[in-house]
Amino acid sequence: MRAKLLQHTFLVCSCVLLFSCKKQTEEYPSDKLSDYFLLQPGKYITYRTDSTVFTNFGRTTEVHSYQEKNVIDAQIPDGLGRPSYRVFRFLRDTAGTLPWAPAGSYFITPTNNTIEVIENNLRFVRLALPIQQDNTWKGNRFLPDEAYSTLFSFNNDFDMGSWDYTISSTGGTAALNGKTYNDVVTVDGINEVINVPVVTTSAYGSINYLQDQYAKGIGLIHQDLIMWEYQPNTSGTGGGYKNGFGVSRSIIDHN
Repeated sequence: MRAKLLQHTFLVCSCVLLFSCKKQTEEYPSDKLSDYFLLQPGKYITYRTDSTVFTNFGRTTEVHSYQEKNVIDAQIPDGLGRPSYRVFRFLRDTAGTLPWAPAGSYFITPTNNTIEVIENNLRFVRLALPIQQDNTWKGNRFLPDEAYSTLFSFNNDFDMGSWDYTISSTGGTAALNGKTYNDVVTVDGINEVINVPVVTTSAYGSINYLQDQYAKGIGLIHQDLIMWEYQPNTSGTGGGYKNGFGVSRSIIDHN
C-alpha cells in the first residue's frame, strides 16, 4: 500500500513539474517573412538609386542617379529548382521623363525560415526568422570566395561569408523622399571602416557597409551597400586610387 502511495505521489509530482515547465516556456512571436517581401506578380517598388563609381583609373568619384523599378513578374523555379519569384528591373532618369529601360532580372526565393535573393549567380540570405531585435544569421554564407572578383580588383570581398546580418531594430520609422514609413525593420550587415573618409592619403583605406530597411506591408524601402578600397600612390605623385562601388536605394513609390 505504501509503495502504491509513493508511486502515485511520484506521478502527481511529475505531472506538476511537466506542466510547470510548459508554463515557463517563453514563446517569441514573430512577424511573417511575407510581411516584408510581398511576392505577388505585378507588385512593384520604385526607388531613387544613387550609384557610386570610380573612373579615370580610380582617381575620379562619380555618382550616377536614376529611378529604379523592381517588378515581381511570375513564380518560376530558380537555379536550384525551388519555387521562386522572378523580378524584372527597369531604369529611367531621376525626373521620370524618359521611358523605362530593361536592366536585368533577379530571383527572390522564400523558404520556411529565410528569404534568399539570387542575382548574377550570387545568393544572399536577406532576411531570416524570427523578426526580432538581435536575431543574427550569416547572410553571405552561400557566396564563393572573392564573390566580386570578376568585376573589381579589391580585397573587400575576402571572407564575405563571415558577415553577420543582424536585426538591429523593429517597429521603427523611416523618412524617405518626403514620406514617413512605419513598422520598419532594420538589418545591419557590416560596418568596417579604415581611413575613410581618406584623410591620410599615404595610407590604405577601405569601407564595407551594408544596411537594409523593410517596411511591413511594403518591402525593402532603403538600402545602402558600399564596398571600396583606397590604394595610395606609391610613386609619390598625385593622389591614390579607389576601386569598388557604392549603391543607395530609397523608395519613391509602390503598389
